[in-house]
Amino acid sequence: MSDFEGRTDAAGPASHEVAASAPFDRTVWRTVGDPLWQGAWEGPLGGLTVAVKDLFAIAGYRIGAGNPVFLDEARPEKTTAPAVTDLLRGGASLRGIARTDEFAYSVAGDNAHYGTPPNPAAPGGLPGGSSSGPAAAVALGHAEVGLATDTAGSIRVPASYQGLWGLRTTHGLVPRQGLVPLAQSFDTVGWLARDGDTLQRVADWCLSYDSSESTENVFGASDDDLPWRFVVPSEVLDAADSETRTAFEALLARLARTDAADVATVSIGDLDDYLVPFRTVQGAEAWRNHGEWVEGHPGALGPAVAERFRAASRITPAEEDDARRALAPLADRLQALAAEAVLLMPTVPGPAPLRTAAGADIDAARTATLRMTTPAAVAGLPSMSAPLLRVAAGGGAPAPVGVCVTSRAGTDVALVRLARRLAEAVQE
Repeated sequence: MSDFEGRTDAAGPASHEVAASAPFDRTVWRTVGDPLWQGAWEGPLGGLTVAVKDLFAIAGYRIGAGNPVFLDEARPEKTTAPAVTDLLRGGASLRGIARTDEFAYSVAGDNAHYGTPPNPAAPGGLPGGSSSGPAAAVALGHAEVGLATDTAGSIRVPASYQGLWGLRTTHGLVPRQGLVPLAQSFDTVGWLARDGDTLQRVADWCLSYDSSESTENVFGASDDDLPWRFVVPSEVLDAADSETRTAFEALLARLARTDAADVATVSIGDLDDYLVPFRTVQGAEAWRNHGEWVEGHPGALGPAVAERFRAASRITPAEEDDARRALAPLADRLQALAAEAVLLMPTVPGPAPLRTAAGADIDAARTATLRMTTPAAVAGLPSMSAPLLRVAAGGGAPAPVGVCVTSRAGTDVALVRLARRLAEAVQE
């Protein structure tokens, strides 16, 4: 079966698919339809189309996980992941299956096999990964919603780079059945959209009693308004580029003038204290999930992802145990801060790095980015990036940088509402 696979099924997928041609970029899409799968004819998500990251099971289609060898060996799925069916039951339709970085083990958005999706918000810039395909599909206007995952920032980073709204939900809130894992201790399902209203529609439905029998922590627990109190982690602000920090501080000034918000600065500790043990636990779990396949397919991975798996293969059980013990008090610290206020910070250090940047520079940007995104993942908290900053990129035209809000577990619906209120409050 070719990379653009099709299926005819009156009970589900549409009877035909659009061939690979403009405007459907093969760096963005793996399989696309008009639609690929029709949702319910009526519902709160009616009229929305969805780009699904190539990690989720869709009945009759294979999972490719960003790797052509993995795709060739995969069998068509017999069932559809609950995170997908929730959207279908709400009236959304699936536009197609969108690209991902290999096994979601990246935050840059490049793929050694399929190429790098475009970033329409910052031409020449990386799209951000590993949810690069769904993000680009949404930013290009080919879909209204991206169904994606976030382990260490894979929703928030592409949202920031491409000027999108992106929600990483509370860890474990959205069902992960039918999802190819990277690291189960941190893997989280969420969504991308071009505007806050659309993301609110999706969160209201997918986290409600009506949407999913398998969602245990539902709308009723997360609908109370969050406090209009913010804490800015000083270490995260210090990690941002100078231009991003200046833009963020101007946003804080507008917030103080227009809405008299309660804003304080707090310390969350050295960011490397989060990142180093996080990488150890993530790597250990990634190797348990995929190490056997990686060893059985030498040369199948792109160089950067192959190197990450090589490093993961050397992690010992004792190192993993030590890392988990180191993360526990850090998670407690973040959860305690989020209990009384909302964490507010730049999502990433700055605008998207250029696609033409040297590999060492991209890797340095990846590390700098992960230092800012991993604390929320360590704590399992809902975290949302909203496109509220514009920062000059390399002396060129201003490019988007997200502002991240992070709240206590289970408050996802209210967090989207708060982010929309924040966007209104700081409009220039």
